[in-house]
Order: sequence, then structure tokens, then C-alpha cells
Amino acid sequence: MLAIVGTVPDQEFPLTAGEITLKNRKIYIGERNFPVNRGTPALMAAAIKAGDYLGSKNIYGFLAGDIGRGNGSRTLYEYLSNNLSGFDFSSIVFHYLQPDVDWHNRVMFAVCEMKKRPVLIADAGFMYAAKMSGQAKEYDLFTPDVGELAFLADEKAPHPFYTRGFILKQENRTEELIARAYKHDNAARYLLVKGRSDYVADQQGIIAKIDKPVDAAMEVIGGTGDSLTGILSALVSSKIVIDKAAIIAAQVNRLAGHFAVPTPATKITEIIRYIPKALNQTMKGKKEL
Repeated sequence: MLAIVGTVPDQEFPLTAGEITLKNRKIYIGERNFPVNRGTPALMAAAIKAGDYLGSKNIYGFLAGDIGRGNGSRTLYEYLSNNLSGFDFSSIVFHYLQPDVDWHNRVMFAVCEMKKRPVLIADAGFMYAAKMSGQAKEYDLFTPDVGELAFLADEKAPHPFYTRGFILKQENRTEELIARAYKHDNAARYLLVKGRSDYVADQQGIIAKIDKPVDAAMEVIGGTGDSLTGILSALVSSKIVIDKAAIIAAQVNRLAGHFAVPTPATKITEIIRYIPKALNQTMKGKKEL
């Protein structure tokens, strides 16, 4: 089973864990729900839609409310560190949590106590914590955008706020940033870098560059990076090898956006609804995967 861990921007939303469902553009977990706009709910919605197509419908979620003060994140960190060892997940996606090295390390201790080590995917704040802790190499996949990649590539930056300017300005040098992140052991086994062009890479270099179809409006629609990570998590959970899953996910996310005929006003839910259609088209001829 796939597990997704993250927060929602509502300080009144309590820590909630359980199987997740998607209904009327809302993520339901237990008796609680949250609208799909962007962030972890968008990731969850994309994973559900992709999972429905792939035949892996059960997804477990861990959610807590956090508006940037860290209280919800710490509550979630503590819950995971105390309870994660008792779960049996094939893969875990860690998403929006306020970076905290100490709590990150406690969660990793709990992962080590699980009966079988799951595939570990990190994005957003938890990816920052993984790098800050010096444990990036313990992960199977990071899914940064170019700005987040700059932090991974800066071996001296202890926090994203301190990413050096000359690295932040390397907007058109994604391949160099990828190589730098691996050189200093600040990348996971695989990277899926999200941007105008999406890159899949490992320690040996660039595996694939995905840049079609191109819809300029996708760059300004909130949640498209979250939907990409959600599609990817469902593919990995369906036992497709990580690098091929990353390539397929990038293709599917772009194609779903293309099918939605996006404008800057397009909502991420309008793109997510096309994920099954995009998966169907992309997976044709790839049954061997």
C-alpha cells in the first residue's frame, strides 16, 4: 500500500490518519475532508486518479493542519516516529512538513524498524529536512523543482534561506545543478526535477528529459508539481521501476494538462480529472513495464 504524509493550511485540522478517498473535489480521510486546490491534497487526488487506472486503489494518508507555525508538522512527526514501525507500506511519500532535522531523524529511525523497508519519496519541506540531516542518500527519489534543486546543489547551505546567490541564478543550468547535488551526496538515488523541461537523473547523469507537450499556462497553475508527484507515487506503488515511473509520470502530467486546454485560471482539479486518459495514452505500447 502507498502512504502519503503531509499537511494542509488549516490550523484547526487535527492529525488524521486512514485510507483516503476523492469525492466532489475533496480529499476524505476518516470523517474529515479538505478541498483539492494544491499541496498535499492535490498530490493525494492525483495519486488516487492514477491508482484507479492502475488498479491499486488503497492509499493511506497522514494529514495535520499547519499554517507555517510548525505545530501540526511536529505533531505529525511525533505520530510517525511512534507508530510508523507498525505499518506495512510498499512506498511512502513525504510532502509538506516544516523542515526539522531532529524530528526527521526520529521518523527515519521508525522507518528502519519497519518489517520491510518501503520505497522512500520526498518532496517539498520533507525533502529539505532530508538534505539538512545529511541523509539524502537514504531516499529512493526526490522530486524538486529547479528552486528546490538549487538548495540541494548548495553543499554549504544549512537551510533553503541560505542558498547562495550564484547557485540560485543558474536557472538554465539544471543539468549542472543535478551533477552538483550528486557530487556532494545531497540527492536521492533518483531525481525527478520539475520545470519547463522535466529531468530524470541518477548518480551517473541525465536519464531522460521530458519537454512535450508544452503548454505555457502550466507554469502558473498552482499544484501541477504536486500532481506530478502524485502520479509518480502511484506508478511506483504499482511496481514500475523508479526511473521508468518518473519518465511516465512526467509525460502523463504534461499530457493531462494539455487535455485540459489550460489557461492561467485553470484549477488543478481540472487537470487531475484527465490523468486516467493521459495514462491510458502514455501506457500504450509500454505493457512490458
